Amino acid sequence: MDSKIQPIQDIKFPLSHILRYALIMAILVFVLKWLQWKYLIVDNAIDIYVGLIAVFFTILGIWLATQLTKPKVEQVIVEKEVYVPLSEDFAINQSALEALNLTKREFEILQLISSGHSNAEIADNLFLSLSTVKTHLSNLYVKMDVKRRTQAVDRAKKLQIVP
Repeated sequence: MDSKIQPIQDIKFPLSHILRYALIMAILVFVLKWLQWKYLIVDNAIDIYVGLIAVFFTILGIWLATQLTKPKVEQVIVEKEVYVPLSEDFAINQSALEALNLTKREFEILQLISSGHSNAEIADNLFLSLSTVKTHLSNLYVKMDVKRRTQAVDRAKKLQIVP
């Protein structure tokens, strides 16, 4: 055999050459994968966009379904009429009643609004028209120096005119 031919085991490659070729190969693989991805997106752009929109609306639908099917907290208000018996020891403060100078009808209306009756109920109970009840209430407000029926009832209770 010819001594000029070296066996493969005897060929020495410097480490810098190996690293350089490895780096070049890695860059080429990266560029090829990048070009493949770019062409994949360009070729299938409509499919990708449709898929993204489908995923978006699927997530939106799931979120909306969870929001609509949450159990609603229901607040129930129970109103009960509580009858408070008039205390037998309650006495009308006659001096305060005379100081207000209320007529008998205005005093009757004050008693009815203190028990929670509406204007229409007062009119039915006293056999008056609604406008007459409103007139009496207006006069009552002026005499008691108040603007609302709740204020009139509160003031009457403080003066001990109504229980």
